[in-house]
Amino acid sequence: MVKIRLARFGARHRPFYRIVVADSRAPRDGRFIEKVGIYDPLQDPPLVQVDREKLEEWLRKGAQLTDTVAGILKKAGISIEG
Repeated sequence: MVKIRLARFGARHRPFYRIVVADSRAPRDGRFIEKVGIYDPLQDPPLVQVDREKLEEWLRKGAQLTDTVAGILKKAGISIEG
């Protein structure tokens, strides 16, 4: 199954995340298919940037959002129709 999830980057105690499309069997920070956005929880307010066209395209293809990514997008006010 293909999932849209977070991949952690950055230094220790200074994380930022990429929102990526990846096979569910791949490691969290390992191989991914495509980058669709970024999430930086350390900024105030937290930064969420998403390529909406890519995200909706993957959702139409059957990719599933993880609960964490769905919550981040909802808090950022990004509605997804896929």
